[in-house]
Amino acid sequence: MFRSWYDLTMLAAESQRVIWLRSMKLAAGGAKAEREARLMMTEKMAAASYEGVRLFMGASADSVVKSYRRRVKANARRLSK
Repeated sequence: MFRSWYDLTMLAAESQRVIWLRSMKLAAGGAKAEREARLMMTEKMAAASYEGVRLFMGASADSVVKSYRRRVKANARRLSK
């Protein structure tokens, strides 16, 4: 049970970092900001759809949180460059 809470807490913290990194990119404006905004929306819609189907098919909430954490970490790496 502790692991589930840990994963949820880390997802929240890691997501806040990605939100900050994206905000900085969007605040800079220009073509890169436009690309990031489009990418952000398509990623969110695709992830929500995919994970919703996984839940419907019987995936555990823990596995969905772990999947989101992988995506958030990938975004943090990409935005940190």
